[in-house]
Amino acid sequence: MRKSISTMYFTTTAVLLIASILVMGLIQMYLVMEYFAGEREEALGGVADLAASQPQGLAPEEALAQGSALRQALADRPELAEKLRQSIALISRTSSTVVMFVSADGRLLLCSEGPGCVHEEITIPESVLAEVRADPNWFELGTLGGALEKSCYTAARTLGEGDGIGYVFASDTSEALGVFFGDMFSSFVLSAGMMLLISSILSILFTNRLTGPLRRIAEAARRFGNGDFSVRVPVAGDDEVAQLAVTFNAMARNLEAIDSSRSSFMGNIAHELRTPMTTIKGFIDGMLDGTIPPELQQHYLSLVSQEVGRLARLTQNMLDITKLEAGEYQVNARSYDVWETLTSVVFAAEQRIEEAGVEIQGLAPTRTPVYADPDLVYQVVYNLLDNALKFTPKGGEIRLGVQKNGGEVTVSIHNTGAGIAADSLPFVFDRFYKEDKSRGLNTRGSGLGLHICKVLVGLSGGKIWAESTEGEFCRFSFTLPCNGPDEGKNKKHRKNDSQVS
Repeated sequence: MRKSISTMYFTTTAVLLIASILVMGLIQMYLVMEYFAGEREEALGGVADLAASQPQGLAPEEALAQGSALRQALADRPELAEKLRQSIALISRTSSTVVMFVSADGRLLLCSEGPGCVHEEITIPESVLAEVRADPNWFELGTLGGALEKSCYTAARTLGEGDGIGYVFASDTSEALGVFFGDMFSSFVLSAGMMLLISSILSILFTNRLTGPLRRIAEAARRFGNGDFSVRVPVAGDDEVAQLAVTFNAMARNLEAIDSSRSSFMGNIAHELRTPMTTIKGFIDGMLDGTIPPELQQHYLSLVSQEVGRLARLTQNMLDITKLEAGEYQVNARSYDVWETLTSVVFAAEQRIEEAGVEIQGLAPTRTPVYADPDLVYQVVYNLLDNALKFTPKGGEIRLGVQKNGGEVTVSIHNTGAGIAADSLPFVFDRFYKEDKSRGLNTRGSGLGLHICKVLVGLSGGKIWAESTEGEFCRFSFTLPCNGPDEGKNKKHRKNDSQVS
């Protein structure tokens, strides 16, 4: 059976509370017993000391000093026995205890409860008397070796010196402890019940507060699974659950963007493939049905060849993007002069540059090392230069720039022309993005070249951006690191070594 978080949390809280209450109750019981026993020991010890001092004030000092037996002294002087009984009776009433005088052989002589009491026939065992003689502050919770019927707190003192002339015992029943424990247990049960009730209510409230956002997140995830990527989870507070909701919403936005990009990607793919294929089919059908005369077929076959080339480039670009975004391309970075790539790309495009009537500026190679994969950088520069050639008017200018800034090198390709609208700049690196308004009538591109540049620059450890002013210019710039990780460390070590030397 599946248990919800609320049930598990409540069960765990209840078990912990009950266990804590039981432990607290046991500890409290132990402490109360220790306190009660200590208090009784002190009180009964004081009563026993007070009772033990009474014979010295009533009996002849010389008789006690000579070690005469207390039994003999009380027998010889009945008035002494009566005064002593009245004295211990008063002590007993004021302290709520039972005071007994016992002879040296353990038999009862006097009891504060008077003649005929339940203690009249008791005899204290010698083992108990030996303990009393050995411990001047003797105290126990028990039955005096079986002499008493009930367990009592008892303190005892020895009368006289040496083996003594007798003993005094002050006892108090332990029933008071039972009554106290009963009252305490009732209060404890009531308090524990109230605490459990309040804790249960608070636990349910807190659990619902905790699991409410989780349930909303689970519901949103279920809707996600059904294809609804527009759902969002409300965020309240800044705790871990709120952070989870923020992360979930960020994931939702990314998934929605990916889904939108996928839909757009499929639509763009269909459009980009359909246009050249429709053109090719139209030309071929025209040649087959005679619409295109034989003397023009060569011209239209060249157009078909161009469209096939366009399809091939589009397919290759899509394969390149798939490999790059899947992380299948192995970056072989090394330190080399970035001007080698710039000059190679410009010389390779020399014929196109002349046909376009464009002037190249800034081609002044000065050794500028970068740490990157030459093949990746070549592809980036090629795509950017190809892009510039497409949209630079005849008689326009393309200017190359290389500048070192700290630990990185910035490469820029600037071209004059219509430029890019400000509201289109953030999207120029998106897949299949085209801006016909700013790019004129040139539609030869597939809209993948700049996106490939962005991915390649990212793999090289740099960043790429575009700047433009409509009707004036457009400039694409990207950065590359100057040194690799190991080179940077070695350079730092060499600098430290030079400072030490």
